[in-house]
Amino acid sequence: MISINKSINNLKKKLDHNNLPKHIAIIMDGNGRWAKKKLLPRSAGHREGVKRVREIVEECGNIGIDFLTIYAFSTENWNRPKDEVNYLMSLLIEFLNKELETLHKNNVKINVLGEIDALEENVQDEIKKALIKTKNNSKLTLNIALNYGGRKEIALSLKHIIKDLNKGNISIEEVDENLINDYLYTKGQPDPDLLIRTSGELRISNFLIYQLAYTEFYFTNVNWPDFKKKNLYKALIEYQQRNRRFGGL
Repeated sequence: MISINKSINNLKKKLDHNNLPKHIAIIMDGNGRWAKKKLLPRSAGHREGVKRVREIVEECGNIGIDFLTIYAFSTENWNRPKDEVNYLMSLLIEFLNKELETLHKNNVKINVLGEIDALEENVQDEIKKALIKTKNNSKLTLNIALNYGGRKEIALSLKHIIKDLNKGNISIEEVDENLINDYLYTKGQPDPDLLIRTSGELRISNFLIYQLAYTEFYFTNVNWPDFKKKNLYKALIEYQQRNRRFGGL
């Protein structure tokens, strides 16, 4: 334990706290692979993955990250076996029940990206309770992408823009990038500076398609249940070595 803490402290010292990403997005991949390697059921991987969520949220708050978006359940995940989907939803409820008070105490604001109206009523109830309780918190905004799809988000934003155009609430001349941002789930938030994807997959899987235009990508072979504080610091240190030109020189 002492050597682990020493290693983390050494990584912390390498961080430039004046050059931290304001917004980190994470595709938490590899729960099933982690479980398979250990000859455990997939559910064990998902449960261990929840522990990493708790750890990474806490650490992001500690070091001063403003926004953290985690990809919890995609619109495509409904294609998984029903038992697994039900288990994932029960884990979400369990996480909110166990962690809500701590998150609130730590000034974390919970926000949900996605169509929660399509979820079971008991899941919706827990989400709404968390949203209401933490709505005035300001240290870290935790976006939980739930029943989320990037293409679906863009399609929904277009529908809402067209409705407002038809009602005369906006004019066609007003439609630009800033206005589109105001119709996305992430309205009022900066785009992610850093995207982390675990488990070695090299794709974004329909995640924050519009918002990731100039995001720095960090891919790691580490499965999500093994992605701990030291791995977060390694990702941040690599991010700080990038030259973000945004199309310039």
